[in-house]
Amino acid sequence: MRNVCLALAALICTSCMAQEPHVILKGERFMVELAIDSDAQALGLMFREEMADDHGMLFIFPSDGMRSFWMKNTRIPLDIFYFDSEKKLVSVSKNARPCKTTRCPPYPSTGPAKYVLELNAGKAEELGVQPGDAIEFRID
Repeated sequence: MRNVCLALAALICTSCMAQEPHVILKGERFMVELAIDSDAQALGLMFREEMADDHGMLFIFPSDGMRSFWMKNTRIPLDIFYFDSEKKLVSVSKNARPCKTTRCPPYPSTGPAKYVLELNAGKAEELGVQPGDAIEFRID
């Protein structure tokens, strides 16, 4: 009976996790916070002291467009992944550094993007991403 209860508990926990917003990139799963509206997009990951290795933030824009991010008030270095409306990788800004000044450098996409994923710096190298790589996500 104990094994049945443990199996049931594991199944329940697994189904709960499957419902949380996440992305899959190069076979790796990352739990994500969503930045869909302009307020959430403006705040992004500012003022965070750390982020779990398997977490990130997914920005969703209404359509493809040239995107540019900066690191003002962001305290952790990030890799910034730009994806088009077909969920294909356009470009990556690797190791975007925290910025505490008023004139922070921009990190632009090299082509139009609809989705932007921020992960801890070093993930692009670790995953070996290349332009054209696909991202999958579940956000409902």
